[in-house]
Formats: sequence, structure tokens, C-alpha cells
Amino acid sequence: MTSALPYGSWPSPITAAAASAASSRIDGARFVGEDVWWGEPVPEQAGRVAVRRRGADGTVRDVLPEPWNARSGVHEYGGGAWAAADDGTLYFVEKSDQRIYSVVDGEVRPLTPATGDVRHGGLVWRDGALLAVREEHRPGRRVPDRAIVRVPVDGSAASDADLVIPLVGGSDFLAQPALSPDGTHLAWVAWDHPNMPWERAEVRVGRLDDGAVRTWTAPVTGDRSALQPRWLDDETLLYADDASGRWNLMRWHVGGPAPTASFSPADADTGGGLWVLGLSWYAVAGDRIVAVRTDGADQVVAIDPLSGLAEALPVPAVSGVVVEDARGPKALVSGAAPTGGSGLWVVDTTGGTVSPLREASLPWPDAWTPRATPVAVDGPSGPVYAFAYPPTNPDVVAVDGERPPYVVLVHGGPTAHVGPVASARTTYLTSRGIGVLDVNYGGSTGYGRAYRERLRGQWGVVDVQDVIAAAQGLIEGGLADPARIAIAGGSAGGWTVLGAMVAGDVFGAGISRYGVGDARALAEDTHDFEARYLDGLIGPLPQAEHLYLDRSPLTHAEHFSAPLLLLQGSEDAVVPPAQSEAIRDALAARGIPHAYVLYEGEGHGFRRAETIVHAIESEYAFLGAVFGFDTPGVHAVPLRR
Repeated sequence: MTSALPYGSWPSPITAAAASAASSRIDGARFVGEDVWWGEPVPEQAGRVAVRRRGADGTVRDVLPEPWNARSGVHEYGGGAWAAADDGTLYFVEKSDQRIYSVVDGEVRPLTPATGDVRHGGLVWRDGALLAVREEHRPGRRVPDRAIVRVPVDGSAASDADLVIPLVGGSDFLAQPALSPDGTHLAWVAWDHPNMPWERAEVRVGRLDDGAVRTWTAPVTGDRSALQPRWLDDETLLYADDASGRWNLMRWHVGGPAPTASFSPADADTGGGLWVLGLSWYAVAGDRIVAVRTDGADQVVAIDPLSGLAEALPVPAVSGVVVEDARGPKALVSGAAPTGGSGLWVVDTTGGTVSPLREASLPWPDAWTPRATPVAVDGPSGPVYAFAYPPTNPDVVAVDGERPPYVVLVHGGPTAHVGPVASARTTYLTSRGIGVLDVNYGGSTGYGRAYRERLRGQWGVVDVQDVIAAAQGLIEGGLADPARIAIAGGSAGGWTVLGAMVAGDVFGAGISRYGVGDARALAEDTHDFEARYLDGLIGPLPQAEHLYLDRSPLTHAEHFSAPLLLLQGSEDAVVPPAQSEAIRDALAARGIPHAYVLYEGEGHGFRRAETIVHAIESEYAFLGAVFGFDTPGVHAVPLRR
């Protein structure tokens, strides 16, 4: 029998610990012999990334034993931290020292030397060659040296750095190396400051001469974002390019005329923001190409390269989908399904069948997971896209006449994307009677280059206007209590949270996770990968200094009026704690209710189970304290003035 209870205080079986455990994701996957291997963060083991294998009999066991942690620090965001050979050898980057190691029959041994601050990532194993992106940080230099290197797998380079062979350098950033099948050519992605890879990046191809690339060529140049080169044969390259306004696949015969579209361009993206190494949006599986197409939601298709016809495949995942690997006619696909949780599936293109290998078994019944409703509202710059998740609890109904509180979520990046899948954190809130609106504001990926470029020069303007428009859409539609709408986000999303809080009074509370409060300080303090990101988002310094001042929430601290919760990692190199602490001090100076929580040992994004649990419960308790509903079973968050 259902009960009528006030929104926000609904009893729920979904604990913060359960939500933390359900937040795992796939971190790379490969066919290895007859088995499938994948990487997976383990929050209860201090957030380490384990590598696991599933045998033909369905048994799952760890290949990388505790406490080893496969995490790269290249570009700070890492990615591509492990690879595997068909003989069952694992190659991985250990988080603590960024060296590459091998694992054979449980024995771990180093392959690269312990020399200074040298990081590795984007590991690729191909026909006996182990390739990696190497990043060398030198004292007194802000810009690291980067190169694509070949690493000996016999361990000889563990004590002799000269045996790690640079294949190509000469760019500020390199990613996604691909050797041709005959080993004579290397293809890779390169870009230089002040560009980000989704603004302007090139696919380059060079012949290997005495083990290194001496000269190279690019199929195309200009204001386009080229991604993920893959060889169809010794002389034919496939890659993604957004020249049409959407990332679509192109084909180029090395040394031949201009590239051609592999098939008619789709009004969807096969590609995305290259925030981490090792991403893959397509793979060649037999005589088909298995690809992800994104237009708000993700869809997996099998494309006939000759006819260009695309057949939708019944992969349940609709968000964060990655085509991890392919062997023969089969492909490995990971992503998140509408029911929540990450999964891994084998796609057989010969019959279009999809078989689950690992599907997250959420520790609560499906009736508790809200389904996404696509939303589009009009903003000053055009339509704003979002996904709405209403309060969802099979055991409770609302009190007559009451409208629910809502949290407007702002993703980070800002060049990123959220799909139509309720996260465990979202379900934690909706099960308690709090609605959630996840916004893909202007600048987000997944809707084409023009939508991404709305934010060019307008960060702190378009994103703020869009989230305010989304919140006003909730109010005008009668979906939310206008007095109880909060806004929450992390990193760049935290910037938008703070900007929206000083821009008006539509939000009655804000939650900023490691958010940016001072754009000038970010430009001065942040790491090399994003050191010139703000050139495109705001403008180059010092010419645009007045814009940095005007856009920064700290400049307008006198306009803070609603309570704020600030969550921060002590070891955050992307947005250092000083940013959150400056906001805290500004709130204290004005007597605004606030709370500041510093998590020791955490970086940019929380990984430890105890941190995630504490943060989820703190956010819920904060909302209850501000909006006046009970939050049973969680610790209180003392608000200071």
C-alpha cells in the first residue's frame, strides 16, 4: 500500500553506499585469446582500476591483483592505461609512479624506468609492438615533452631509458597511435595550443624509417576535429572528421587524393570530446563497421562499407557508449543502459545478435530507477536540450497540491555530454522525492559542431543562460516547486553553478564540486592540457582580461544570496582547493549559509567509496536543510555563515 508523504523525505532502500557501488564503469575492454578482459574501478579498494577477465565458462577473476592500480596521468585525465597481448600478457600503467609494467602469470615487472616525472598512457598492443603516449615533465618547464614511443616488452628498458624508442613528437599533444598492418606506417592524432582536440586536430600519417617517423602528412587540415585513425589495409586509413558539422567516417588512400566520405554523412556524431586517451567510437568487425552514433542518445549501428547502409543493433546502452574492440565479425561494446548501470556486450555482425558479458546488477528493483524524458526549451541562443527524471518511488505518492523540489545538474567539461540514463546519484535523489534535470547546455557534444561552438567565447554566458532557461522551463511547465530548485555540478559544471547563483534568483541552493570561481586563477594554475582551453571559451590573455574578470563568479560575490555546498579534493591539480576556498571566504564575508568539505587524498573527481558516500549524503542533507524536508538516515551538514 502506498503512502502520501512530502517530497524529499520519501523512504528509500537506495543507500549512498549502494549508489556508490553501482557507479562503476568499464575502463577499456579487449578480446584476449578465448576470454574477454576489461578494466573496472573498484571504489571499495580506494578507487583503484582493476583489470578483470571472463573465461569461456563465465568465471570472472582479476588479472591485475590488488593493490596495483591501472591509471594514467597523461593530460591529467589519463585513459588507455592498459593493453593485452593474445598470449595473456597484461601491460598497464601504475598510478603511483606512471611506469609501464607487465603481468605474466601473476608476476608484475617494470618495463619503463623510474626517472623523474614521466607518465604513460594510451597503450596500444599491435603485432608484437607496445606503443604508448609518453609525457615528460621537466623542472622549470610548464609544458611537458610528449611523444609516441615504442616500449620493449622484454624488460630491458626498465633500467635504460634510451631503449624506449620515440616514434614521433613535434606536437603539443598526441593521441590514438595506430600502426599499419605491415608495420611500415604510423597514424596518430595531433593538435597544438591554443586548440583543444574538438576544435582543431589532425590525423597524421608517417612512414617509419629506421624505427621513427621522419616526415608526415595530414589528409586534411583546417578548422576540423579529426579523430581515431584505423587501418583498413596497409594503405587505406579510416578516421572520423566533423567537416560536415557532424563527426562522420572518412576514408583515405595514403599518398592519394583528398579523403572521401565512407558513406553518406549521418545527422549524428561518430566521435566526441577527446578528454581521455583510448576512446573508440567505431571498429571494423569482419565486413562491417560497428559504430556509435550520437544525437542526444547513443545508438550502435552496423554499417556496410560498400552500400553505406546502417543497421541498428539491439545494444541496450544509450549513453557513454564505446566500441572497445573487434575480432572477426564480433565487436565489444560498453556503455550505460536506461535501466542504469554500465554493461559490456558482444555484438556479432553476422546475425546482428547482441550477448551480454557483464551487466551491472543494481541492488534495487527496476521500479526505483527513473526513465529519462527528453526536454527541449528555448534559450537566448537557441534550443537547450536536457533529460528530466521525475521523483520515482513505487511505495509513495505525493501530498496533494505539492510540487517537488528539483536539482538541475550541470555536467563538467564544459565540452562534454550526458545521455538519457539516470546515474545512481540521480536515482538516490528521485527515490526520495527530488526530481532531477540533466542539462546539455550550449557547448555540449552530441548535437553537432554548431551546438558545441555556441560556447566559443561565451563561457559564463551561454551555459549560465541555458541552465537558467532549463530551470524556468520546469517552473513554466508546473513540474517543480519554484521555491525549491537547486543547481549542482562539478569542475566546469561548478563554474556554471556559481555563475548561475550570482546571475539571478531562480536557484534557491547550489552545490559546487571542485568548481571554478576565478577564471584568471584557473588560467594561471591549471595543467597543460587545459592551459589554453580558456582562449576559446573566453578569449586569450592578456587581451581578454576584462572578460575573465567580468565572467568570474568571485568578481560578483556580492550577488551570492542563496546557500551553497562546496565539495573539494585536496590533491586536485585541475581546479586546486584555493578556488573553492576563495568562494567559501566570500560567502563567509557576506554571511551566506554555506558548508565546505575538503576530502584528503582526492583529486579532480572523487573515486574512493567513503568519499562518494559522504558526498552523496552531504548533498541530500544540504538540500533538506535548505528546502525544509527531513533527511532520515544521513548525517547533518552544519551550515556556517
